[in-house]
Amino acid sequence: MENVRIAVCDDSREDREYIAALAGRWAASRGLGCVTETFESAENYLFLREDGKGCDILLLDIEMGGMDGVTLAKSIRREDETVQIVFITGYTDYIAEGYEVSALHYLIKPVSEEKLFSVLDRALRRLAREERTLTLETPECTARVPLRRIRYAEVMRNYVTVHAERDYTARMTLSELETRLDERFLRVGRSSVVNLTEISRVTRTEIVLESGERLPLPRGAYDAVNRAMIELE
Repeated sequence: MENVRIAVCDDSREDREYIAALAGRWAASRGLGCVTETFESAENYLFLREDGKGCDILLLDIEMGGMDGVTLAKSIRREDETVQIVFITGYTDYIAEGYEVSALHYLIKPVSEEKLFSVLDRALRRLAREERTLTLETPECTARVPLRRIRYAEVMRNYVTVHAERDYTARMTLSELETRLDERFLRVGRSSVVNLTEISRVTRTEIVLESGERLPLPRGAYDAVNRAMIELE
């Protein structure tokens, strides 16, 4: 990744500017292009994000006036599973909430340059692994879904439903969806696409996913699915 978008959300102006300056120094030391934006509240972040201002890494204070950082993180996760969230706090009482939103790490104030650099390095490595995403325009929102989280997709009339950590339904054809996926995905029959890495076993009549979900297997598709799984490995 040559460019990284970092957001700092903290109701303390001094802390915002300090963390943003550290993030800029980190990016420069790694030879990265970097856009760093600061937000004085969770509400301010959400308002600007609705205008398309997403980020790759969010450095998020927990204790803020109005909406707190944990509530903001939960709101973000309903639409975006890829942003790397790093909580910044003066306390250690929020670790359980961090698991709920897949937080990358906690940093305790005052934040040291060494610890922040280490966490940002981890975030960058994770982004490199997870950066392939599918952007879907649903009636409720614009969602970025990591390809690795998609189990399967199915079409009904003019709409495709993508099954990941939640379901996303968008107006498109299955053929259009296929062009936006990668080699992990195989079309099975006329109505579904499956993530080969999510398959637990295949019988002559169905595909069983790791989640326990069962997809009907069209007549004559058994050999093609098995061959695709072998070739992917």
